[in-house]
Amino acid sequence: MPRPDRRALLTGLAALAACPRLAQAGTVRDGAGRDVAVPAAVTRVFPAGPPAAIQLYTLAPDLLLGWPRANRPEEREFLLPGIGDRPEIGRITGRGNSANLEAVLQLKPDLIVDAGSTGRTYVELAERVQGQTGIPYALLDGRFGAIPESYRILGRLTGRSARAETLATWCETAMATIRARIAGIPVQQRPSVYYARGPRGLETGLGGSINVETLSFLGARNVADQPGSGLAQVSLEQVLAWDPEVIVTIDLAFSESVRRDPAWAGVRAVKAGRVHLSPKIPFGWVDFPPSVNRMVGLWWLAKLLYPQAFPEDIRAIARDFHTLFYQVTPSEPQLDRILAGRG
Repeated sequence: MPRPDRRALLTGLAALAACPRLAQAGTVRDGAGRDVAVPAAVTRVFPAGPPAAIQLYTLAPDLLLGWPRANRPEEREFLLPGIGDRPEIGRITGRGNSANLEAVLQLKPDLIVDAGSTGRTYVELAERVQGQTGIPYALLDGRFGAIPESYRILGRLTGRSARAETLATWCETAMATIRARIAGIPVQQRPSVYYARGPRGLETGLGGSINVETLSFLGARNVADQPGSGLAQVSLEQVLAWDPEVIVTIDLAFSESVRRDPAWAGVRAVKAGRVHLSPKIPFGWVDFPPSVNRMVGLWWLAKLLYPQAFPEDIRAIARDFHTLFYQVTPSEPQLDRILAGRG
């Protein structure tokens, strides 16, 4: 269970004693059903993890204090100047949580936002951090289907409801359009898919994992649809037994090696040339991290799995998504690089 450092909590509490309380504008019900008191003016927001940072950037980039991990040059190229290169500030939640509360307090945020699980563990963490620092801490439901409502909540929290509605509507329209077309595809025509992570392609998302939510949304048959809700290591023998029709990967090294590796040669996806490398700059289209970046990936996956049902130009969709959500319009050469997945 992610917990802030005890020493940092005590330091933060001491620092809080010297800090005046901000004027409150009222309360907003967050994704966990908690009433969060928010300041009258929110101008500085600390994202608790990567999904929150991305969602906040797409809505109100000027409010973003920094990134859980500093963006690399090839990622910053596709983000707003002066925002994409903001400093690394660590993270409160998730793997490698690294931000202690003393550092958070020094940044003087008006609000802390996390996007992901809204289960008890994360509610307890939010309440603990909020109680120790006096900084409102809001949770957004990070599940794929909850993205539109999470935008609306974040809009109310930050005073950016009009733009939040624009982004939420784009997401809802995309999801409704794709869902309607998928409904007409017989189950037996929906391919089996293996989601490969890591240089050997032997890490995957189990059936209930947030990492493969878009595959589930598209009605694909995840071959790793077994009990569990996270990432798991599997054996090559298991993949051979599953014999997926399609492989989707986020790892360039694996996508290049699997085509010439005799150990994988018998897999249907490899024989048919249906191994697809997901775009990932500035953020991954399948998960990596599992935030709103998955919305453009939904179109990409739909075209891969059901090309006859989705004749749209993925270049145009990617350009529109980047322009609206990332607020930077990529050039044609940049689109080539994005779609090649080699950033």
